[in-house]
Amino acid sequence: MKGKILLADDEASIVEFIQDALEDEGYEVLVANNGNEVFKQLVHKPELIILDIMMPGPDGFEICRAVREMVSCPIIFLSARYAESDRIQGLAVGGDDYIVKPFSMRELKARLAAHLRREQRAGAKASLAVLHYGDISVDLNSYRLLYRGQSVPVTVREFEIVQLLALHPDRVFSREQIYEKVWGYDAEGNSQTVTEHVKNIRAKLVSYNSKCNPIATVWGIGYKWVRV
Repeated sequence: MKGKILLADDEASIVEFIQDALEDEGYEVLVANNGNEVFKQLVHKPELIILDIMMPGPDGFEICRAVREMVSCPIIFLSARYAESDRIQGLAVGGDDYIVKPFSMRELKARLAAHLRREQRAGAKASLAVLHYGDISVDLNSYRLLYRGQSVPVTVREFEIVQLLALHPDRVFSREQIYEKVWGYDAEGNSQTVTEHVKNIRAKLVSYNSKCNPIATVWGIGYKWVRV
């Protein structure tokens, strides 16, 4: 399956037309004919929602506003309402796109595929944002060093040293290179500062496990991150 789509519309002919076209493309299509059914279908975790505005019960704007608090997937409005104010409101309440009926099926498929690709890329980036080396994790987004899920209390500079080394495992960095990349070329200080920060990082990790030492000294040169 290419993806799971929730189609919310009360026009049977439109639903049948879209459902057949998307299923022919390899998508799994969930159907909701009113607002209340939309919320019931959320348990199936759709990857994208196609949402009409004028439906029985809560309208599409209300549904989108409520759904947006529960899911982060793309929401595409598909509506006969074409006024600029409607399009603006649709985006303001949490929609990601707005297509006016009558519509081109080719355009709907293209936009749907584009949103799903964007979500996949975002997911891939998120998974790459945490580096895992045995019991050690380096969360690049939140600036956290973790040992078996527990946060290790490192300073910003200590984390930046860990980040630099962990992003390039087995590559040797001289103390001068580390100092320039972390503190900058114009910083006042010297490479001995790096040595002291590495000592602190090691001491903090060793407090969790005496054998936990991913930063190896390369004598006469500097340091490297070893895969533990």
